[in-house]
Amino acid sequence: MARSFPAPEAWRRLIKRSLPATLYGRTFLIIVLPVALMQLAVAWVFFDAHWRTVTMRLSEGLAGDVAWALESYEDDPSPAGLARTAGRAERSMSLSIAYLPDRPLPETRRRNALAAVDSSLRQALAARIDAPFWFDTTRYPAYVDIRVQTHGGVLRVLAPRERAVATQGGIFLGWMAAATLILTGVSLIFIRNQVRAIERLAQAAEDFGRGRDAPAFKPYGAREVRQAAKAFLAMKARIQRQIEQRTALLASVSHDLRTPLTRLRLELAMTDPGPATEAMKRDLAEMEHMIDEYLAFARGEGGEQAVDMDLGALVREAAEGARRSGSQIEVTLPADGVPYRGRRGALKRALANLISNASAHGERVQVGVSLTDGGVTMTVDDDGPGIPPERREEAFLAFNRLDDSRNQNAKGVGLGLAIARDAARGHGGDVRLEDSPLGGLRAVLRLPAGS
Repeated sequence: MARSFPAPEAWRRLIKRSLPATLYGRTFLIIVLPVALMQLAVAWVFFDAHWRTVTMRLSEGLAGDVAWALESYEDDPSPAGLARTAGRAERSMSLSIAYLPDRPLPETRRRNALAAVDSSLRQALAARIDAPFWFDTTRYPAYVDIRVQTHGGVLRVLAPRERAVATQGGIFLGWMAAATLILTGVSLIFIRNQVRAIERLAQAAEDFGRGRDAPAFKPYGAREVRQAAKAFLAMKARIQRQIEQRTALLASVSHDLRTPLTRLRLELAMTDPGPATEAMKRDLAEMEHMIDEYLAFARGEGGEQAVDMDLGALVREAAEGARRSGSQIEVTLPADGVPYRGRRGALKRALANLISNASAHGERVQVGVSLTDGGVTMTVDDDGPGIPPERREEAFLAFNRLDDSRNQNAKGVGLGLAIARDAARGHGGDVRLEDSPLGGLRAVLRLPAGS
C-alpha cells in the first residue's frame, strides 16, 4: 500500500506554527540560525577532515611503538631485557611498560564517548599486532591503557593520552562555542534596539486609538521605522484636526439651533395652554434631545483625558439618571468596587445610552458588573422584545432605528448603541448584543484591563 504524505499546505501550516510569532524572534532566528549552521558545518569539517585524520595518525604511531615494545620483549623475555626495553620506551617514547605474569586480558571495557577514538586505536593495533590485545581510553584521564597477551602473562603499556588522541579538538570547539555565544549576545542587543522602536510605535498607535496622548513619542530607530513613525504622526495630526473640526461644526450648529428653539420655548410658555401647545412643546423637547445626541456622537472622545475612577459608582450614577425618568433599574456590583482608568465622560455616556435604551424597550432592567482576567464586563438586560440575531450588528449603525424589531421610541435617533460602541472601542473594548436571561436583549460592554 502506498504511503501517504502530508499535503504541501499542511507542511506550510506546520512550519508557520513552528516559527516565532514576534518580529524579535524571527529577526533573531534569521541572524543566529545561519551563524549556528555555519559553526556546525565548520565543526563537522574539522572532525571529519582534521581531527579524525590526526587521531588516526597518532593511533598508528602509538600502535607502532607498542608493537616495537612487544617484539623487543619477546626477543629477550628476561627481567633484564624487560628493564632495558622499558627504559628505552620511557626515555624515547614516554611509554610506561610493565609485565603482569599469569594475568589474562580483561573481559570488559568502557566505551569512549567519542567512538572515533576507540575505532582508530583498534584499527591501528589490529594492523600492527597479531597477538590478542585490550585497551581502555576512559579509565585514566591522562593515559591510555593498552595490554597485549604474551607467553605466560600480559604486557601492559601506559601511554600519554595525547599520543593517541588529538586533544586540541576540545579547545577548538570551546573557542567556537564562545564565539557563537558572543555573536548571539551582540545580535540580541542590536535586534532588541531595532525592535524596541517598532514596539514604541505600536504602543503610540494603540494609545492614540484609545484616546490617550503620547507627547513623549518621537521617531527613532532605522530609517524605515522613522519614516513609518513620521507617517503615523502626520496621520494622527490629520485625524485630530478632523475630529476638532467636526466637533466645532456640530457645536456651532447646536448653538445656532438652540437660539431659535429657546425663543420658541419662551413663546410657547406665554401662549395659552391647550392640546396644540402641548404637542408643540413635545416636538421642541424631541428636537432638543436630537441635538444633544448629535452633539454627543460628533464629540466622541472630545479630547477627554483618562482618569482613575470607580466603575461601580459610574454605573450607579447612570442607573440613577434612568430611575429619575421613571424606569425600574436593578444594579449588581462587586463589594470591593471596580477601580478603572479611562475617560469618565465617554464611559458614562455609553452606560447611560445602554441603560436608557433598555428601559425604553422593557419594563424590567438589570445592570451587572463583573471582574475578569481580561478586564471588566458590564451587562445590561431587559425584558423587551429583543432584536433578531441577524440584525444585531445593524443596530450599531449610526442613525439606524430598528423600530420593526423593538418598540417605538419617539425620542431615539438611532445613535445610542453607536455612541456606546464608539466609547468602548476607544478604550480597547467592544459592545455586543446577546439574548437576555430576562427574555429580551442583553448588551455586553467589555473593557480590557489597564485601559
